[in-house]
Amino acid sequence: MRWSCTRDDETVTEWERSDGYATVRLRERADGGYVARLDVMEQAADERTYDRRTFGDREAAEAQATAWRTARTLE
Repeated sequence: MRWSCTRDDETVTEWERSDGYATVRLRERADGGYVARLDVMEQAADERTYDRRTFGDREAAEAQATAWRTARTLE
């Protein structure tokens, strides 16, 4: 399943997987840092994956967001 960018503005970039069960969000913090967030609803009952990490620059946050999307892409 593919990812598409569903929001891209001055503070938030968000991608959603085509099945609607996973999102990755990148946002700028007030202090100039960045947050990358992964939110996945798994197929198993009551399973969910959530991860949130902070970074000092956008490039590092984008690299994490790309890694999560790559790891969570389904055939």
